[in-house]
Amino acid sequence: MLRALARVNLAAIERNTRAMCARLGAGTRLCAVVKADAYGHGAVPVARAVLTGGAAMLAVATAHEAAELRSAGIGAPILVMGAVSSDELPDALAAGAELVAWDERFVANVLAAADSAPVRIHVKLDTGMGRFGTRDPQHALRIATAILECRPELELAGAMTHFATADSDLEFLERQIAAFHPFVQRIRQLAPGVVAHAANSAATLSAPASHFDMVRPGIALYGCDPMNQDAARWGLEPALSLHSYVAAVKLARRGESVGYGRRFIAAADTWIATLPIGYDDGIPLALSNNCDVLIGGRRHPLVGAVSMDNIAVDLGSRTDVEIGAGATLIGTDGSERQSAEQLAARIGTISYEVVCWISKRVPRRYHEDGRVVEDQPVAREAGAADRA
Repeated sequence: MLRALARVNLAAIERNTRAMCARLGAGTRLCAVVKADAYGHGAVPVARAVLTGGAAMLAVATAHEAAELRSAGIGAPILVMGAVSSDELPDALAAGAELVAWDERFVANVLAAADSAPVRIHVKLDTGMGRFGTRDPQHALRIATAILECRPELELAGAMTHFATADSDLEFLERQIAAFHPFVQRIRQLAPGVVAHAANSAATLSAPASHFDMVRPGIALYGCDPMNQDAARWGLEPALSLHSYVAAVKLARRGESVGYGRRFIAAADTWIATLPIGYDDGIPLALSNNCDVLIGGRRHPLVGAVSMDNIAVDLGSRTDVEIGAGATLIGTDGSERQSAEQLAARIGTISYEVVCWISKRVPRRYHEDGRVVEDQPVAREAGAADRA
C-alpha cells in the first residue's frame, strides 16, 4: 500500500489523441504537447501513447525536456516551444529538436552552434498573447528571410502563434486568427513548405478555422476540459486519478480541533480519518476545509488545514471506515466522481494547475484500462525516496 499514488491510464490518452485527430481535416497534423512532464502524467510513457494515438510530433517547453525524450529512445520530431538560452542550446541541438525564433540574435546563435543536420526553426508571430514572438509581421518575415539565407545549416520549418483566449473570448480568438492568416500567406511565398500552426486544446475543439496545417493540443489529451467544465462533453476521458489511504481513525470530541491553526473545531463528536498525503504531494493549502475525499463510494469533507504530508477527513458521527481503506482525491469511487475541473473550481484555478501540482514524490502507476504496464520510471524513483 502506497501513501500516495497517481494512476495514469495510457489507453485513455491514446483514445483522447485519436479523438482529437478525428476533429482535423485532411492534411492537418497533431503535435502533442507533453511539456511539464506531460502535465504531471509522465512525459516518456505519455509520449509513446500519443504517438500510438496518431500524433505526428511532440512539443515541449525546454531543451531538457527534449533531451529526456530522446534519451528514452523516442525518435519523433520534437518542438521546443520556449526560450532556449546559449547554455541550453547544445542540449536542444543534441536532441535534434526544432526551435522557435522571434529575433535575429537567436538565429545567429543557432547558426554558430549548428554542426550537423539542418536545424529546423519556426518563426513566432505574437498576434495577441503578449509573451514570446514579435508583434511586427514585417520583423517576423525578416527573421524568416534570415533563416532561409543560412541554408543548409538552418531550415525554415514553421510559422506559429499562440492564442490567449480560445477558452473564453472567441471574438479575440477570431482577431488573432485574422492577424495570423496574412503572415502565413506571406511566409509561404518565401517557403511554400512551411507548416503553419496555432491551435491549443481549446481552439482545436471549438475553432476549426484555427487548425491550419497542425494543431498543438495539450490538456485535452489528458482528458481535461480546457474550458474547465466537463471533458465528457468533448468525448474525452480523464487519464489520471489520485489516491491515498486511511492511515488513522480517531474520535474528535466536541470542541476539539484538527490540524495547524485549529482551522477545524468539531461542533459535535465526530470521527476523523488521517490520510498520508499533503501539499508536498500536490494537495494545495487552498483546499483546506474546501474539498471532498471519496472513501468507500461516499463523499467526505476534508477538514482543517492541509499540511505538508497529511490531510484530515470528517467521517461523521458514525462510521464503518477502517484503517487501510482506500481514498480518492481525483477520480471515481463507486458512483461518486471528483474531477480535476471540480477541484480547480473550488479554489479559482484551472485543471492544468491541479494535475501539474502532483509532485514527483507521488509514484505514477501506468496502466491500460486496468492492465498495469511496466514502464513506471517516476514510480520507481519516487518509491525509493518514500522508503528511505
